[in-house]
Amino acid sequence: MLTPERHKLIVDLVKEKNVVKIQELVEVTNSSESTIRRDLTLLEDEKQVKRIHGGAAKLKGKLIEPDLIEKSAANLLAKKLIAKHAASLIENGDSIFLDAGTTTLQMVPYLTNAENIVVVTNSISLIQPLIEKNIKTFLIGGYIKPRTAAMVGRGAIEGIKNYRFDKAFLGANGIHHELGYTTPDPDEANIKRFAVSLSREPFILADSSKLGEVSFSNIADLEEAVIITDEENISIDLESYQGKTEIKVVK
Repeated sequence: MLTPERHKLIVDLVKEKNVVKIQELVEVTNSSESTIRRDLTLLEDEKQVKRIHGGAAKLKGKLIEPDLIEKSAANLLAKKLIAKHAASLIENGDSIFLDAGTTTLQMVPYLTNAENIVVVTNSISLIQPLIEKNIKTFLIGGYIKPRTAAMVGRGAIEGIKNYRFDKAFLGANGIHHELGYTTPDPDEANIKRFAVSLSREPFILADSSKLGEVSFSNIADLEEAVIITDEENISIDLESYQGKTEIKVVK
């Protein structure tokens, strides 16, 4: 089988099945494992597939955004590990921003050691858990985006401008070594972008499946925040991120 034919077969199979294991590609193409690994590297460079541990996955559409229920159920253990580590970084007297992400929501139960902290958020979902923890909380204005329960729009932008943060904790749908942090919705990207610029220490909380992904709207360049992720689904070469930002991989 010629290389272009093999590449087309791989891409078509990944599009059809969403995720394909290397061994299946070996059998379908009658090729060696080393050949398939080289093929996947080339196809990823051409942005036709995404390499994952043991195989390849279909690239996500740049505008695709799961709703809160879908996000909450995905990679829950990884999110809890990331959230626990993120919460441990908060110190007494910190003013922090928590955005409308499911991983930031997982941080709230771990906000137990720091005293006299203040939280600013654009997340409707975080309000009740923060109240129950007796944490002083400010909700910025704007309109409520139903899919993510986030406050966005002009009112939200004007609201967040009133604050300055010691630390900001944000979610992202994509983290790319060249294209930075991205999310599908420009309105949410604007809030995240302001939070990064208004924070002394911005952190991006994202499970490792987000590494190598690119969404529609830019949040910030890679060097503008520290990444906190997990090791479960890391399939990319982290060396491409070295020297550009700090990556904390929690276990």
